[in-house]
Amino acid sequence: MADVAHASSNAPAPKPAPHVKDNAIIRFENITKRFDKVVAVDTVNLEIKEGEFFALLGPSGCGKTTLLRMLAGFETPTEGRILIDGKDVAALPPNKRPVNMVFQSYAVFPHMKVSDNVAYGLKMDGVAAPEIKTRVSEALELVKLGGLGDRMPDQLSGGQRQRVALARALVKRPRVLLLDEPLSALDAKLRDQMRSELTSLQEKVGITFIMVTHDQDEALAIATRCAVMNRGVLAQVATPADLYEFPNSRFVADFVGSVNMFEGVLEKDEPNEAHVRCPELAATVYLDHGVTGARGSTVWVALRPEKIEMHKRPAGSSAMKMEDAPQGANVVAGVIRDIVYLGSETNYEVELEGGRRVKTFRSNLTRYDQEDFTWDEPVWLAWHACSPAVLLS
Repeated sequence: MADVAHASSNAPAPKPAPHVKDNAIIRFENITKRFDKVVAVDTVNLEIKEGEFFALLGPSGCGKTTLLRMLAGFETPTEGRILIDGKDVAALPPNKRPVNMVFQSYAVFPHMKVSDNVAYGLKMDGVAAPEIKTRVSEALELVKLGGLGDRMPDQLSGGQRQRVALARALVKRPRVLLLDEPLSALDAKLRDQMRSELTSLQEKVGITFIMVTHDQDEALAIATRCAVMNRGVLAQVATPADLYEFPNSRFVADFVGSVNMFEGVLEKDEPNEAHVRCPELAATVYLDHGVTGARGSTVWVALRPEKIEMHKRPAGSSAMKMEDAPQGANVVAGVIRDIVYLGSETNYEVELEGGRRVKTFRSNLTRYDQEDFTWDEPVWLAWHACSPAVLLS
């Protein structure tokens, strides 16, 4: 359970998605999957709305791919039901379900031209040749491969081969498109480009996309909603902004993005403020809202690196002070022990008294920002009262 003050967040509003409808196109009802004694998916209940770009996110072995494969029909649930448009599809083979899947490897047939790859599923379904030609042409235009139908797969780039796989799935006009780690085989720049193209494509066709990924940046950038899985169960289902700003557990806070986590004791909890004492910090953590916890209970303070300000100690002053916190709260002294320059930002590790290291990020607003701080320099770290998340589990 996490703190409850959504009103204090600076997170952006969820991305507009006018094509998302209120009805649930997919329902997982008490879905469990066992492989011998291993429980891969454990009593999952989840609704996905029509028109959503939904991400199943989690570390390797968390059950996300197994859940996707059960939806596709490649695995059978041990218990529970999977409904698409209100119909239980458990007894249907993959080719009879209103879904299509783009595999991680793309699975493009190397001996077929691009147009034949895209047409393959329609030919298997017995669609008439004139209609196949029209639909293949439309699908290739949709994924920006118009005019490349006569090429062979080995004449295409990695990004173009992925588009072929997308066109082959979309040409059958499925109700739901399933994407298994769709960008993992691409280099970093192409991955960024394809994120944008996937989002635009989904908005154009307006159908439900469900993506499996272990890359939290990918999920946050693309999805309208995400489900974080851990050891076969749903840890949290929320919009990307809420996952990042309001994690409901230490696992989610640690998995989604970078975070500094401090164990502490809740010393005061009132509707408009809370105080947490953390042994690793030589300062009280002050929050401008309550956290719905019991006084004296163990809690964890999650503080994102970009929410920590770093300052040189002002001359003639005992310490700096955050305006929205009492004197001595939310401010600690330390020494810079590591600096990593990443172009748009610089990452610092600051060692506090007692040895704990804290990560903080600074955007490089000018070409000389990286020279502002140096190794072994004493600094002050500070954060606003609305910045930390206090977690009870």
